[in-house]
Amino acid sequence: MTEYVPWIVEVIARNTHGTGLPVVTCTLIHQNGFCAFYGVCERNPELPCLDNSHARTLSGKHLQKLRSVCPMLYTGELSTKACCSIEQLDTLDKSLSFSKPLLARCPSCVQNFINLYCQNTCSPDQSLHINVSRTIHANISSGIAEAVLEYQCYYSRLFADGAFNSCKNVRFLATGGFAIATMCGKYGSKLCNTERWLGFQGDSSNGLAPLDIKFVLVDNRTGGIGGGIVPYNGTFWKCDASPVANGKACSCLDCTESCPHIQTPRPPAGRWKIDKLDGALVVCVVVFCSLVIFFVIFLMGRYFFSQGNEEDHNSLKAPQVRQEDVKWTHRISQATQQFLARIFRSWGVMVARYPFTVICISFIVVIVLSTGLTFITLTTNPVELWSAPNSRARQEKDFHDANFGPFFRTNQIIITVQNRSSYTYDSVVFGKYKFSGIFSKDIILELLDFQARLQNINVWSETAKRNITIADICYAPLNLANPRSTNCAVNSLLQYFQNNITRIDATANQTLAGVTGTVDWRDHFIYCINSPLSFKDITELGMSCMADYGAPVFPFLAVGGYKDEDYTGAEALIMTFSLNNYETYQPEYEYVLLWEQEYLKILQDYKQNKSINFSFVYMSERSLEDEINRTTVEDIPIFAISYLVIFVYIAFALGEYTSCKTVMIDSKITLGLGGILVVLGAVFSSMGFYAYIGVPSSLIILEVVPFLVLAIGADNIFILVLQYQRDERKAGEQREEQIGRVLGDVAPSMLLCSISESICFFLGALTKMPAVRTFALYAAMAVFFDFLLQMSAFVALMSLDARREEAAKFDICCCIHSKGRKKKKSEGLLLPFMREYYAPFLLHSVTRIIVIILFLFMLCSGIFLMLHVQVGLDQELALPTDSYMLGYFAALNKYFKVGVPVYFVTTAGYNFSTLDGMNGVCSSAGCDNNSMTQKIQYATDFPQMSYMAIPASSWVDDFIDWLNPISRCCRYHWFGPNKGQFCPATNHQLSCLNKCIPTNLSGINRPSVEKFNKYLPNFLNDTPTLSCSKGGLGAYGNAVRRGNDGEILASRFMAYHIPLKNSQEYTAALKVARELAANITDTMRKIPGTDPNFEVFPYTITYVYYEQYLTVVNEGIFNIGLCLIPTFVVCCVLLGMDIQSGFLNLITIVMIIVDTVGVMTLWGISFNAVSLINLVTAVGMSVEFVSHLTRSFAVSTKINKVERAKEATATMGSAVFAGVAMTNLPGIIVLYFAKAQLIRIFFFRLNLVITLLGLVHGLIFLPVLLSYFGPNVNTAVLLQQQEVKGQLVEKMHSNSFFQNFGFDGSAEEKKGQCNGVDHSEEHTVPGSSEASFGRAFNSSETQPNSTDTTATSF
Repeated sequence: MTEYVPWIVEVIARNTHGTGLPVVTCTLIHQNGFCAFYGVCERNPELPCLDNSHARTLSGKHLQKLRSVCPMLYTGELSTKACCSIEQLDTLDKSLSFSKPLLARCPSCVQNFINLYCQNTCSPDQSLHINVSRTIHANISSGIAEAVLEYQCYYSRLFADGAFNSCKNVRFLATGGFAIATMCGKYGSKLCNTERWLGFQGDSSNGLAPLDIKFVLVDNRTGGIGGGIVPYNGTFWKCDASPVANGKACSCLDCTESCPHIQTPRPPAGRWKIDKLDGALVVCVVVFCSLVIFFVIFLMGRYFFSQGNEEDHNSLKAPQVRQEDVKWTHRISQATQQFLARIFRSWGVMVARYPFTVICISFIVVIVLSTGLTFITLTTNPVELWSAPNSRARQEKDFHDANFGPFFRTNQIIITVQNRSSYTYDSVVFGKYKFSGIFSKDIILELLDFQARLQNINVWSETAKRNITIADICYAPLNLANPRSTNCAVNSLLQYFQNNITRIDATANQTLAGVTGTVDWRDHFIYCINSPLSFKDITELGMSCMADYGAPVFPFLAVGGYKDEDYTGAEALIMTFSLNNYETYQPEYEYVLLWEQEYLKILQDYKQNKSINFSFVYMSERSLEDEINRTTVEDIPIFAISYLVIFVYIAFALGEYTSCKTVMIDSKITLGLGGILVVLGAVFSSMGFYAYIGVPSSLIILEVVPFLVLAIGADNIFILVLQYQRDERKAGEQREEQIGRVLGDVAPSMLLCSISESICFFLGALTKMPAVRTFALYAAMAVFFDFLLQMSAFVALMSLDARREEAAKFDICCCIHSKGRKKKKSEGLLLPFMREYYAPFLLHSVTRIIVIILFLFMLCSGIFLMLHVQVGLDQELALPTDSYMLGYFAALNKYFKVGVPVYFVTTAGYNFSTLDGMNGVCSSAGCDNNSMTQKIQYATDFPQMSYMAIPASSWVDDFIDWLNPISRCCRYHWFGPNKGQFCPATNHQLSCLNKCIPTNLSGINRPSVEKFNKYLPNFLNDTPTLSCSKGGLGAYGNAVRRGNDGEILASRFMAYHIPLKNSQEYTAALKVARELAANITDTMRKIPGTDPNFEVFPYTITYVYYEQYLTVVNEGIFNIGLCLIPTFVVCCVLLGMDIQSGFLNLITIVMIIVDTVGVMTLWGISFNAVSLINLVTAVGMSVEFVSHLTRSFAVSTKINKVERAKEATATMGSAVFAGVAMTNLPGIIVLYFAKAQLIRIFFFRLNLVITLLGLVHGLIFLPVLLSYFGPNVNTAVLLQQQEVKGQLVEKMHSNSFFQNFGFDGSAEEKKGQCNGVDHSEEHTVPGSSEASFGRAFNSSETQPNSTDTTATSF
């Protein structure tokens, strides 16, 4: 970049003594037509000669030069007079050429600025407002002359203020700041005013102005102030007016007066209110009250109805059912249950008879499928995990990276100090400034060594067989082809001194306004934070502010923790190393990872160094992924312990212990281990299957899927084993037949749950989120394989275990035999407790009412809380609690005052080279008020709603300014060997005379299509210099992608977001930026010649992560809704079109999900893709809590709903509690000790909530709900029982029924038994002999596995 001012000036508000007269004067005549100086007397620096004579009449080349440089002084060929020589005009032209390109965006500003210096230098009435106050003797060819060292310039305040106001808002788009900042010295743009603006431009201390000019601004004067001096009060042009006829005013971006009225955008809609109350709360309260009222009405109606049918209601006998009373749905249900029972019974008998064969086949299948794990690929890239390849953000990222390359890699350090007090520095140049304690010289010097150590990193690469340095991988904006280490973009406060200790140590004496003092590094810093684009400060140090790599260092990127641009009060310093980003297949990708690894190692060593006087937090581009991978590895033992706890519980809980002496026989450790292996086999088979077909896996699958399948599988294991333990073998029945019969009883329920869950997860794979989709696919297949292996391998293992137990062999050590024993069947503790105490209490008439009201309240509360759940995932939560990145993120949010850069990217199809095309994009004079960059500027006026802080830099605007003939930027050789070729501003050859485009009298300069295409490459490759600040190489070298024919295929315009603190703000910023880009797209498509498919879109590196939160709520509703469908459909189908049971099943699962999301709000768990995975899992686990019990109730033949609910709660509820809740809870609790916050929040907290809510809904709410609204008893089953009962009665009368069924045991053991059946196992329709009828029916070969069997077995 470059210094943009011609001369530096110091202003005095009025001359001394308050008289308005000069104290010292060398100008004796102050009259119209007289000069104050003329010609050049001194060459170095170039000083004018004192000359108080008449103005000269100009002609020839002299006149033409005046007309070119100062057209406002031209009055005609014969009448034009001036007080400047042609040599002075050349010097003036050269000086103005530095500033005119900077101000060229605003014609009136440029005209006022030129007029100001033309009146001073060349006005024919120069002596009226100029008074020479100091001269020196100079030798010239004609003898000794007086050279002017200083003069006073008198302006009316009206004129001076008018000129300043026309220029104060002119933008410098390459930086997003104001041009005036470089023309106001130490005050910058914020504190600049008319006096300071003029004062900066005439002080010779900056090395550019050859003499001092002291401006005197006179208020309310139109005449002379004495001595013939008359303040200049000429014409000036306001920025919203054109200086020439038919010209254009300055644009809105550069002139607030030109802006149309922009209505303040409406703030985002807040929460819905009804009067002053939360609308959602009011609705939920009304719904709750309405539901309670409906329930009370239902109870009252039921009570009055039961009073009219008191005899029937109190009857304990089963109603007599006639053939015509049986509903068709009941027949279908009965047929379905019998069909499933028959199939599974036959299958169970076969597996139990050939266990080794089944186990071997299962093992082979698992091994074959698991072999696919050798082809597995793990996805660890967060972009690929959470952003779908066809998502908008992913496509936009791919487009951006393909055309401009990936966004550079950021390695950043935030430095602070402790116990350093702030202090006041009294600068002889800038006055008093308060510095924070971090601005201490010893700290600055320490940081210089610190930065040098990092810049000089050398790390060996085995691939390259050489050391890798920062020059091999760094982002070097001004030397992309072959950068050196000093070309690398390392941004810090130290760059104000070009990382040079000599410049930091430099001091100088300086006298200002008669006061002499010492200037040091602090004076230079003060100057640079106000004028970061300067090549030379105004102190005696005379040092540049530009970084050693050639770009400016903007203070908001070098310091942090300041208020209102008070940079010297900053609490933190920021050091940033920008490296190139590479594709993973490029060798440089390995280099940059090695460099960053060494960078992190050095920083970690520095952290341990107690001798340093500063503190720091840090990050590298690879840090986030490294930390996530680290915590994943460190938390593997936690998951292993969790699984081990579950295994230990299953192994010991499966056993049926009757005596301490028989513990080793009763133990089921081997069977429990077999169950765990079945689950692992299902998981490995699923992963191997998908690895074969190329579906990638992820770490979240490795962590969650085994946990999920273990929870589901354990429930089925408990139900199957407990049912076998509670069942009595029938007379003459073999062990294999008993196992088959038990499997026929429980397998339909296991099938119901497994099919529901598997289909649920397969439907969940329809989501667009890659991580959720792959999780759903893996989970669905794992659940399916788990069911198949349980029906095969585990049943075979159970058969072998039953054989071992009957042979009185020890568990684990099966070769050890025990003495013969007679085992007594035991119900354990849980089943009697549930049957005798819990179920009667729960289903008491008062308790049921309380339960319904309580759960209705929970539902309505859950709905209200669900509407207020936070959406998003802060990246800090992905890190372990001991991660160094947490400190960095905290400091980032605390100290940074500007957000991430955002690019507005244009696609192909827009013609930038036409007049309409340029005006539709640019924001300078003559551009459309609704142009692209102008709309972005409008957005920055409302940063809290648009999330935009700094307007977009525009290569189109700077290209137009670069082409402007008033500057030296774009010229071409007029003659010589390079004739017609581009001539850069640094070339001073005489042949560089022709400007690229001619001057337009209107002040609006636009190239033709031909010249646009011809000179654009020159602009993009032109290095910005002192002679031409608008060169595009640094700012726009990579901003335009051109095709083979010169057409623009893509371009980008960079703006900045405000600091964004959390995922909600990042998501909102993305949404607003897209809305702004869509509005720009619509406007630009209306420009003639624009392709209808042309598009403008916003892009920054964070959008690809946060886009998911724009749609995650809809995705969640869609996925969970899809998952609920099979829970209803499968339940209905497998229960024989029992729609009522399916509906109640669905209601309970929905309530679990709603209440889970409600608790998420209370416990600070946000809704995002990770929680969505857990909620999809919650649907599957809810099926386990609910469906088993629903089916048990549906097939029960107890006399009324309450008794059926009691039976289902006691028998199946106990199995669900032992199998699901008690399996999950110990494993979940272990996860609390994980280091990863993600695990503790989204797996410990959320799974704990899911398990507890599933438990209370399944074992408290559902039994009560079924007791009120459950389906009536299956009349087809009752009719069948009546028929069997009649047959048995006939047999009893013929004495053919009473016989010994072969029960093994003594007479004492047969007490209390009917035909060898313990009455404690009878849970069928009440009646003294119905249990016997049911058992006889069970043993009937003609009617296998009746519904009564299923009921009693549970």
